[in-house]
Amino acid sequence: MAKYIMSFSQKTSNDKNMTDKKPELSDAMKKKLEPRKFTKNPILGTKFTIAVSSAKGGVGKSTFATNLALALKQIGCKVGLLDADIYGPSIPKMFDINEKPKSDGQTLTPITKYDIQCMSIGFLADQQTPMIWRGPMVTSAIKTFTQKVGWKDLDFIIVDMPPGTGDTQLTFSQEIKMDGAIIVSTPQEVALLDVKRGIKMFDKLGVKILGLVDNMSYFTGDDGKKYKIFGEGGVKRTAEEFEKEFLGEIPINPEVGKCGDEGKPIVEANPEHEISKIYLDFARKIKSTYL
Repeated sequence: MAKYIMSFSQKTSNDKNMTDKKPELSDAMKKKLEPRKFTKNPILGTKFTIAVSSAKGGVGKSTFATNLALALKQIGCKVGLLDADIYGPSIPKMFDINEKPKSDGQTLTPITKYDIQCMSIGFLADQQTPMIWRGPMVTSAIKTFTQKVGWKDLDFIIVDMPPGTGDTQLTFSQEIKMDGAIIVSTPQEVALLDVKRGIKMFDKLGVKILGLVDNMSYFTGDDGKKYKIFGEGGVKRTAEEFEKEFLGEIPINPEVGKCGDEGKPIVEANPEHEISKIYLDFARKIKSTYL
């Protein structure tokens, strides 16, 4: 074993074998350290992919996504609905779907309900089975739903995103060609804190935000007055703060929740309802933007 003798001048007996040159990284190591470049691929069988997001749970994203999909169908579009919430899928309940998708061993066939092509992790597992999965498994499931599902001739696929800014959002934003995102929120500040994070995430990842929707903005009492129980104007102020379009308000109406629980969302159950007409207005705007 080599021996090193330290002198008072801070030099060792082995200094003659040492150089001041810094070691260089190998080409292989340099390649590993380079930022990963993602290729954004469209979902096969679809023209446009629209995400419904919030970054906050409990603000009505799934209700919005299902009714928007049905509204687009009502005005003549071919529509798919992808439930990307692996931990808390809602589409099986809201569309009353209790069957499993067929597979040829290579691709899954979406289940069609109300003329909407649908896919959800909830079709593949019991509704009360918790999905105790780590990030890589979630990412794998999302890739299966976007790459190995036989979506057919769709004008739009509406993606019901989960809460947060995690693996699912990153996978869609980095690897899937996203044509736009609609941000849904209730007007209180505690919800808008997460919404603002979601807006910044989409901006950073280069996903176009079509606008913000103020959901459950008020309810109309028997006396005809509007009661804004979650506050007023927060979503519109947030849209102005981030220079995004404010798409409008959707009031609270008990019929919306009742229809969703019964497996037939309000736009399908009652197209002439005042809430249905709001969704139809959103749908016409989206259609005119893309088609």
